[in-house]
Amino acid sequence: MVKRTLGVLVCLCLSIPAYAQTLGTITGEVKDASGATIPGATVTAQNVATNASRTQQSNEVGAYVFPAMPPGDYLVKAELQGFTTVQHTVELHVEEQLRVNFTLEVGTFAEATEVTAATPLISTENATIGTVIENRRIVELPLNGRNYLSLIALSPNVSAQFAGPGQANDRQGGSRANQQISISGQRREFNYYTLDGVDNTDVNFNTYIFLPSVDALEEFKVQTGIYSAEFGRAAGQVNVVTKSGSNAFHGTAWEFHRDDKFDSRPYAFTAAQAAAAKPKFKWDQFGYTATGPVARNRLFFMSNYEGYKDDKTFLTPFTVPSAAWRSGDFSSLATQLYDPATCTVTGATRSCQPFAGNRIPSNRINPISQKLLEFYPEPNGSGPLGAGGVQTNNYTAAQDRVIDKKQYTQRMDFVQSSAANWMGRYSYSHDDEVTPALKLNGSKLLNTVHQVMIGNTYTLSPTVLNEARFGFNSFFNTLGRELAFVRDVVDELGIPGISKGIPDSWGIPSIGINGLSGFGDST
Repeated sequence: MVKRTLGVLVCLCLSIPAYAQTLGTITGEVKDASGATIPGATVTAQNVATNASRTQQSNEVGAYVFPAMPPGDYLVKAELQGFTTVQHTVELHVEEQLRVNFTLEVGTFAEATEVTAATPLISTENATIGTVIENRRIVELPLNGRNYLSLIALSPNVSAQFAGPGQANDRQGGSRANQQISISGQRREFNYYTLDGVDNTDVNFNTYIFLPSVDALEEFKVQTGIYSAEFGRAAGQVNVVTKSGSNAFHGTAWEFHRDDKFDSRPYAFTAAQAAAAKPKFKWDQFGYTATGPVARNRLFFMSNYEGYKDDKTFLTPFTVPSAAWRSGDFSSLATQLYDPATCTVTGATRSCQPFAGNRIPSNRINPISQKLLEFYPEPNGSGPLGAGGVQTNNYTAAQDRVIDKKQYTQRMDFVQSSAANWMGRYSYSHDDEVTPALKLNGSKLLNTVHQVMIGNTYTLSPTVLNEARFGFNSFFNTLGRELAFVRDVVDELGIPGISKGIPDSWGIPSIGINGLSGFGDST
């Protein structure tokens, strides 16, 4: 199957309550020691990593709000002439409305009080139900295959690995077709994925489009119900945000390696195939992540790359035609073969003369059949005799399964001013997987993803904020035969009535032999 998906998303919001899916809000009240509200207090929210800050005055009822704030650690400060300055250090998560209240006491402007308090267990700002999986759990918990979606199962009201992949496996293939995640009891197709606030959901099967490396993620949130209308569709929401740079340089490089030199011989082949070589197994995962400033306090970067190479050989028994059968000598076959050139029809009866000794003359073998013998190797062993004198499991194939993946993410953040922040990200991934079968008759998965997003947060006035996001997805996916894009066997055979196929569908045609089933089957 071939699938090309292009997606564009533009979001423009002109009001304080509106914000993108991956951003949060810091809000609260400013009061004095008696509990009376204090209007006109200066409240500042400063990002600890980038020093980007936003400032506003508390309104006539002492309230303030900072919408569309990127997740991270913040220093939130309230000050007013004649009162002591009070500041809180808080952590803002994805899609969180964090309330930070201030109580100012009479004192000198130079005095400051720092308040450290635990995050409340109950959110009183909205009724959204969800669980945040923060960066520490993403990078420190063991993940087989380094797939962050495995951590969704940590959220309550989520079931994972509960069924087969369904149609997505046959038509899409790969790891994205095997995300068995049920949120709030809904079908796996009812999940909606966003990355940095833009659509990251395949429109065909509601699987993800781009799967970022765990090292490129800041955190993600699984929302199971009562979320705002901005999400638009699907029962379960998985909102993911990538890391941003900071004023400090950070970097990691890593590699995971597994080699057949440290493996024993497969148990099933220790005796019967003692002479066979130990199958090859090379597994490498490697990558890097780097973050830091391009210009301090203004421009920041995050760069991530991850490669995955898995080359494994399987020893698999097959049943193939014997050397005698390949030349037309079927004398060992219990089933009688008849010469179609001698057939006559009388009424409803069809009569044919048998081939003498069950041997087909070499000049009677069709050239197309002779070409197809290329894909049926000669036996390299002997197996038990099956029904009708067919020797089974007479060929042991060393099948090379190859998985080659790579992905890249580059993110830039720009603090234009205290009123305007920009961010942009480009992500790319490519998968090339081959699942072998009998000689070049396996399947091949190819897909390529390009994803671009640009976002801007601009404070027009103390009461008006604009959040703009643009997202673009390009998703190419094809799941076909092993020789797709490489060799058009159907065209080479020249079978009458079969037209030339497109490169996506190239491969070996499925050939059945009436009465001689089992050839090419593994057992």
